[in-house]
Amino acid sequence: MILSNLSIPLLGMVDSGVAGHLPGPVYLGAVAVGATIFNFLFMGLNFLRMGTTGITAQAFGAGKQDVLREALGRSILIALALATALIVLQVPLREIFLYFVAPAEEVKSFTRTYFEIRIWSAPAVLVNFAMLGWFLGLQNARVPLVLLLTINITNMALDLLFVVGLGYHVDGIAAASVIAEFTGLVVGLFFVSRELKNHPGRFSLHALVNRQQLIHTIHINGNILVRTLCLMFSFAFFTAMSARQGELILAANALLLNLQFFMAYGLDGFAHAAEALVGRALGMQKRASFELAIRRCLQWSLLVALLFSVIYALLGNGIIALLTDIKSVRTTAAVFLPWMILSPWISVWPFLYDGVLIGATWVREMRNSMLFSTFLIY
Repeated sequence: MILSNLSIPLLGMVDSGVAGHLPGPVYLGAVAVGATIFNFLFMGLNFLRMGTTGITAQAFGAGKQDVLREALGRSILIALALATALIVLQVPLREIFLYFVAPAEEVKSFTRTYFEIRIWSAPAVLVNFAMLGWFLGLQNARVPLVLLLTINITNMALDLLFVVGLGYHVDGIAAASVIAEFTGLVVGLFFVSRELKNHPGRFSLHALVNRQQLIHTIHINGNILVRTLCLMFSFAFFTAMSARQGELILAANALLLNLQFFMAYGLDGFAHAAEALVGRALGMQKRASFELAIRRCLQWSLLVALLFSVIYALLGNGIIALLTDIKSVRTTAAVFLPWMILSPWISVWPFLYDGVLIGATWVREMRNSMLFSTFLIY
């Protein structure tokens, strides 16, 4: 999962690198704005991945083969319904985002082109979320790695083909993303069909649309959505407050946030492991396994947190120097670097227990803790 996560920022770097070599900054600006819009949309809907993991892991632990199939089928139905809504509402969604981001007119025009093409990736993106969550619930992290690498490598290759080879601009970058996501969908469905042979059972349309089970799934996903919105609000609020203190603080904090995000990719790998292991232990109704899963994931998380603290203490200023050659930004970021050295020891706890609560599907408690920390403390 750590390897899977690290492939995600690499993709964004390639998109930006390709756009950055087009004539004029307007293309890079359009890709940046468009990518921000879709990151916001898709991050908000990532509950499809997390909610599916917990339900699947518990069914896996309990040996309920039909429930395993229903968890995947129900999540895919919800994913397709949400994707349809995004496509139908694409024009108002696009204009609302452009209103709040307010880019320059030329950038806005190219952003519309990017949006109008990439929105058609929504069905593949959301179904891929559901499949990723299902495989993680089965404690199979290899397929998610293959799936994400397929999407990201295909996207990178098509970026180069369409833009460098065939001379397309923003439209080529957007089309590469759409084709890559559907390529991932085909690969994912292949692995799903193969995995289902190991879990004999049958799909029942009546069970998939069972009102009580649909409400239960929506309840889990809805609470995870609230958690995700709190997280997104916190980062947006942090950036807004940074901007109010001037461009120097904004730039320095942007660099330090890169260190925070990179650390998150490492620690999140063990949070994902906790989702699968805790869910399975609860499904098996084995308290000892439940406690062991948390203890082992915590031990590894603390070890990785220590590693990040040491790296940032020894190499933090060097990393900042690699990210910018502007002396004033380097100096300002260095002043606040001690917080980044401390951050892994603070972050390790919410990261890990986020995974524990999702695996246990104790989503109401997770929602309440996020609301409390976001609006009463932060």
